[in-house]
Amino acid sequence: MTTIKFILVALAGYLLGSINFSIWLSRLLGKDIRRSGSGNAGATNMARTFGWGPGVATLAGDMIKAALAMLIGYLMLGGGLHDPGPFGDWGLMTGGMAVMLGHCFPFMHDFRGGKGVAVGGITSLMVDWRVGCAVFGSFILFALLSKKVSLGSICGAIAITVAALLLHVSTPRLLLSIFAMCLVIYQHRENIKRLLKGTEPDFRAKTK
Repeated sequence: MTTIKFILVALAGYLLGSINFSIWLSRLLGKDIRRSGSGNAGATNMARTFGWGPGVATLAGDMIKAALAMLIGYLMLGGGLHDPGPFGDWGLMTGGMAVMLGHCFPFMHDFRGGKGVAVGGITSLMVDWRVGCAVFGSFILFALLSKKVSLGSICGAIAITVAALLLHVSTPRLLLSIFAMCLVIYQHRENIKRLLKGTEPDFRAKTK
């Protein structure tokens, strides 16, 4: 029965992750976000292409679906309000990994999704609110200093694992943190090349 629950959590997380708000919203606005701006199906490209409103809406949608996937995993595997039980944290980890994979590689959108930043951000808060503070703080600091969201995202990704290690979170939460860091950095591999060459553009949201 426990194995079946893990499978169901993984499937639910992946399906939730595959719901890509940027693609759906951009189509409603007249064009596929994957053919605009940087081509990335995420909140940053939505803001750059359509403005702050669609960008923030995409960010909120991605965060909600990620939190829901991890909460489903935590509760389905027996986690309680103050006691994760033997499998609650493992359920949270499974839901978190699955929703990130679904977000980055959605089957219903030709496996072309976002870079996992918004999903990774809410993942850090679900791991531990203090880890979340470290991640968001790192993201904001480096993004503002460099004017490059990609650099802030990469630094935030590194911060999730560093903070999780320093705070001695449970093993499944640590594994989820490492997974999130690796996936976000992998998804930013082209940005890293441009950062090293000095050709990565600054972030500017579209204004009317």
